[in-house]
Amino acid sequence: MADTPANPGATPGANPQAAQMPQMRVVAQYVRDLSFENPGAPDAFRATEPPKIDVAIEVKTRNAGTDVHEVSIRFRVTATRDNANIFLVELDYAGLFELRNFDDRTRDPVLMIECPRLLFPFARRVLADTTRDGGFPPLMLEPVDFSGIYRQQMAQRAAQQGEGGNPPAGNA
Repeated sequence: MADTPANPGATPGANPQAAQMPQMRVVAQYVRDLSFENPGAPDAFRATEPPKIDVAIEVKTRNAGTDVHEVSIRFRVTATRDNANIFLVELDYAGLFELRNFDDRTRDPVLMIECPRLLFPFARRVLADTTRDGGFPPLMLEPVDFSGIYRQQMAQRAAQQGEGGNPPAGNA
């Protein structure tokens, strides 16, 4: 009796509710662009004090087909000492994600928070390997708050829409 399906007409293993559940799949991940500049060499290697490291991170998404989206994390890392550039790394690390059964309200946060969170460890390794191969200690980035970046981008978008909205009526 245990082998008899609860619904005799149903295909074994088919679950119509599961087919409607949101599903995310990583299709591919890749380095889109990578640049390393070492303008301070060889003098940069003689210094005993560590450089000041500045990291800028930007997340972008674009539609890449039916239910497929490209998500990219752009890193710009600048190391300076005494107002001189020691090294500069620019990395654009991207992934293709297939998203099924997501409504418009939840798709954007998944693309801007969860997808970059999945890509980050791999991008971090590329940055660490690149700085190490450039002759410096590996740059090990701390975990990134992609939720905070998303909130900041939403606030900027709202401010831009507020500025570009309808002009006030009358002569105020």
